[in-house]
Amino acid sequence: MELNLIFPPLLGIFGLVVALLLFMLVMRYDGGSDEVKKIGDQIHLGAMVFMRREYTYLALFVSVLIVLSYIFLGFNTALAVTAGALSSSLAGWLGMFAATKANVRTATAASQEGAQSALSVAFYGGSIMGLCVASLGLVGLGGLYFYFGGDPETARAIEGFGMGASCVALFSRVGGGIYTKSADVGADLVGKVEAGIPEDDPRNPGVIADNVGDNVGDVAGMGSDIFESYCGSMIASIAIAATLDDSGMMALPLALASLGLLASILGIVIVRIFSKADPGTALRTGTMGSAILFVVAAFFLIELILNENVFYTWLAVLAGAVGGVLIGLITEYYTGSTPVEKIAKSGETGPATVMITGLSVGMQSVVLPILILATIILVSTSLVGLYGVGIAAVGMLATVGITMAIDAYGPVADNAGGIAEMSGMGSETREITDSLDELGNSTAAIGKGFAIGAAALAALAIIAAFVETVSHNNEQFELVLSDPQVLVGMFIGISIPFLISSITMTAVGDAAFDMINEIRRQFKEIPGLLEGNAEPDTAKCVDIATSAALKRMLLPGVIAVSAPVIVGFGLSPESLGGMLGGGLIGCVSMALMMANSGGAWDNAKKFIEKGNLGGKGTDTHSAAVVGDTVGDPFKDTSGPSMNILINVMAIVSLVISPLL
Repeated sequence: MELNLIFPPLLGIFGLVVALLLFMLVMRYDGGSDEVKKIGDQIHLGAMVFMRREYTYLALFVSVLIVLSYIFLGFNTALAVTAGALSSSLAGWLGMFAATKANVRTATAASQEGAQSALSVAFYGGSIMGLCVASLGLVGLGGLYFYFGGDPETARAIEGFGMGASCVALFSRVGGGIYTKSADVGADLVGKVEAGIPEDDPRNPGVIADNVGDNVGDVAGMGSDIFESYCGSMIASIAIAATLDDSGMMALPLALASLGLLASILGIVIVRIFSKADPGTALRTGTMGSAILFVVAAFFLIELILNENVFYTWLAVLAGAVGGVLIGLITEYYTGSTPVEKIAKSGETGPATVMITGLSVGMQSVVLPILILATIILVSTSLVGLYGVGIAAVGMLATVGITMAIDAYGPVADNAGGIAEMSGMGSETREITDSLDELGNSTAAIGKGFAIGAAALAALAIIAAFVETVSHNNEQFELVLSDPQVLVGMFIGISIPFLISSITMTAVGDAAFDMINEIRRQFKEIPGLLEGNAEPDTAKCVDIATSAALKRMLLPGVIAVSAPVIVGFGLSPESLGGMLGGGLIGCVSMALMMANSGGAWDNAKKFIEKGNLGGKGTDTHSAAVVGDTVGDPFKDTSGPSMNILINVMAIVSLVISPLL
């Protein structure tokens, strides 16, 4: 048994070795001219400064959690919280570090070698993030499981790992989201709209901050987001299995995740093989190929580990894997097809109709993913009970290595385009990077849809584990809709997503206001800046975005962690259960609506910029820019924070459940 327990962390170490080899491969590509290196160094330094300051704040917050966990829940839980926070932080940092080295090499490869080489570098850069997320999850969680010896009693402390990871994820996502969108909105409104200069123009002081934001928000933040859902699904399955006292069912989530890592590595190889073909085809083939390999091999793995319900358990895993793909494809439709053209067309009558159409698209896009999630819940629970929900979530997230790789590819390609523009590489290079960026927008949209679906299923699994744990300790515990305590909790829960969204949207608006004023000041006060005869003070803009993000990320984190504690101890366990149910519905619905509205507005603007409906400089384009500006905090700040919010509240509830 002990030999079996060591396999997940060992495979995690193997995954990290593969990530290191990919990083070495990326670094072998040419870093470009001195001008390109200078721009790349500015982006890298800005990202590192932000991460260092953010992790300082995080360390203080997590230290308090560790101390409280030690006092009330014991050493093992405190150890798990520490391991979760460190693993999540390291995954985000490593991925971001690699991305800021891959971006300049992607731009240079596009200039010197063409589209195929540029795709390879960008994808390798994203793959490092994906492999770090999957591998560190196995090293951290698998290492703890090995340490606890798979014992149902002591293994419950592993829930603390999820709390540590979730707290880091929330701060990283919210802080990174505020940073990137304050810089993006400021740079676009003053640069493109007021000054009439192109996107990523080196004269714009906010451009470097915008490119830094792509890394800290869409790479490090997204990595931490997926990491906590990935680990949360395994923790929930282990917790439910622990109440059943079944060692095989406890070990299965880690075994499936290990298999998923191997399938992800094969998926990366598949993308490399097909990279000579169409880039979109290569990425799709790698993703689908990895998922198919995992699902097929999963049956034999389940048969090896479990003594009964083998086929039913496999069907639950299959339901999760298929559901994740379907949610991603639905998201792609609403953010890259007919709805986008409809939004763009509405710009002919002004920004108001762009806003109305974009919101209606976002609202409509909620329906099918919700129905898919409902179907997964019905199918999985009917097959293997509440454990089915957890194992379905594991099935959806097992190939996170390739899924995250394709998502992180997008920001690398986007950065490459900005670097190409700022360094004057020419229209041919920019055409290549723009095509890669366009594909990256599609992959990012799919990634966001997948992240939301995965977070919802992982959160539901954690809530199921919470119910099982409280019921195990208190036989009188029951969640009944007619119970006033449950209803009160539901109303509280559904209000929290609105509160957090308001806080994060306001934060982006306030920070963007400061950014806009600074960019305007530099255009007015630096002689020759708009003429291209002077250097902008980019460091000032980076500092504004960093300070704003760090100041405003604390309140959402405090609310998310404290709300379950206040409701659970202040009202009742039943109220806490109701709060989690209300919070789950509110978070999933708002996350889907905001992410898809924002993505659709963004792509509608890009559709016009390709020359459709009059192209750039028209009133239609100006209307679309307004929609895109509003959509930025929707899709990259408030929307993604919903994923983590419900997982934080759920995992904190699970951790404190023995005390209720």
